[in-house]
Amino acid sequence: MKDDLLRVTVFAPAKVNLTLHVTGQREDGYHTLDSLIAFATVGDRLEVTPGNTLSLTCEGPEGQHVPADMENLIIKVARLFDDITGAAFVLDKQLPVSSGIGGGSADAAAAFRALMSIRNGGAADDDDAAAHDPGQTPFAARVLALGADIPACLLSEVARMQGVGEKLTVIPDMKGFDAVLVNPRIGVSTPQVFAALENKSNPAMSDALPRFAGLHDFVLWLTEQRNDLQAPAIELVPQIRHVIAALEHDKDCLLARMSGSGATCFGVFSDGDAANAAAKRLSQANPDWWVRPVRLTSMGKAARPRVQRHSDENAASLPG
Repeated sequence: MKDDLLRVTVFAPAKVNLTLHVTGQREDGYHTLDSLIAFATVGDRLEVTPGNTLSLTCEGPEGQHVPADMENLIIKVARLFDDITGAAFVLDKQLPVSSGIGGGSADAAAAFRALMSIRNGGAADDDDAAAHDPGQTPFAARVLALGADIPACLLSEVARMQGVGEKLTVIPDMKGFDAVLVNPRIGVSTPQVFAALENKSNPAMSDALPRFAGLHDFVLWLTEQRNDLQAPAIELVPQIRHVIAALEHDKDCLLARMSGSGATCFGVFSDGDAANAAAKRLSQANPDWWVRPVRLTSMGKAARPRVQRHSDENAASLPG
């Protein structure tokens, strides 16, 4: 560890399930999935400072809803690093909790990236995303055991996610698009949603995903796919139906669907101006909802650790 290391900052983008096909359930209770995922330009931010003990402080508009004890995924990830004596984590929480957009898993992935950078003396490790493959290392398997979405959040790329979340196939040529994320500020229990799903063995997506001529071609394909958890989630939280309806009724929305196990839903829009205008309309009509215009795309580069050193801080304080 470098003596001049001051802090590491990592962006933790939201994960959106554009499709979510539940294809089975294993004997250990885990469900197998087939899902197309993308990452948003909105997310949390984690600052990590090396220290002698582990601590977590939660700030930001959603910080009061986050447990800051030893059961937090950030702390659990930190405890995997036997060679790091301690770290002080400060989480700027922008994403609503228990909302189906991988917030907790994204924060855990950010902690992993930051600690890998600290372990490497401040250098970003190009191989840290290899932890998404538990077949490569026992360490990767330990990360997966903490949460099935963590490997995907470590990758933070547009990808096809299969198995229980450990099999990830990056789709490098899939372009991003503009969208609006909406959450009615109601937490949803993922285990309860899976328990309410009557049929646990549903068809997967096609073996090979098609190539899309453009956004409208992609939306047409999306309409033929599913989120198998949407119906049981609506049964548990009827407000999700209102969110989807509000998005569908917006004049510029091309498609509306729930992400993950809910309650966050996304609407697809033709461009950023349309998404921004729709987000403003939705916020005005529903001031209690969490509404954000975003771009859904690959965010792997944006999620790389940013390192600040004492030497950088000193240089910034010198007179010009």
